[in-house]
Amino acid sequence: MKNLISLLSIVCLFTGLNLLQAQEVNNIPENFKKRSPIYDYSEKQLNNVDTIPDFEAKSQKLKITGTIFESDGVTPAKNVMLFIHQTDENGNFELKRQNKKRYVHHRGWIKTDADGKYTFYTFVPGKYMYNNELKQILPIVKEPNKPEYKIETFLFDDDPKLIGKCRAKVEKTNPNRILKLDKKEGLFIAKRDIILGKEETEVY
Repeated sequence: MKNLISLLSIVCLFTGLNLLQAQEVNNIPENFKKRSPIYDYSEKQLNNVDTIPDFEAKSQKLKITGTIFESDGVTPAKNVMLFIHQTDENGNFELKRQNKKRYVHHRGWIKTDADGKYTFYTFVPGKYMYNNELKQILPIVKEPNKPEYKIETFLFDDDPKLIGKCRAKVEKTNPNRILKLDKKEGLFIAKRDIILGKEETEVY
């Protein structure tokens, strides 16, 4: 009798595990591999603060704050999603895989509340492509009832490659995207406000 009960328990356990696996598979959207990473967050409910993976282990910790405004540049934008991803400190995109889809490990999501404010705890990225590219953080925005779109990258004021014509162009078009780092108690602090509809871009 005890053997029969044990056998039934094992069968029930395996059945439960199979059901859970089936549910996980069934919950994956058909377009999961092709859709924008802005939709791949795991939290049930986003808020306006997020921390990038490995933040605590990094030497150049960075806190980015700002306000997302409507196109008038005055009204705080509510329920706007902002997704960022970046290289590690060596300038490499650390890639992971989930459900056969590759993604950048150092990434995060926020969703603004009524005040439009956001905060990311991250770190200063390295330069991509063997130090030939600017240090950048790559953002994607999703407004309510609109498709997601890329906006101009976050740049760094102390980047030695942000000089000459390159810097002049950025300062003329959108100087707000240049992060000026202020170190306080071992943490770099920077601010960037975003005006919806003013920074949209198709390429990084």
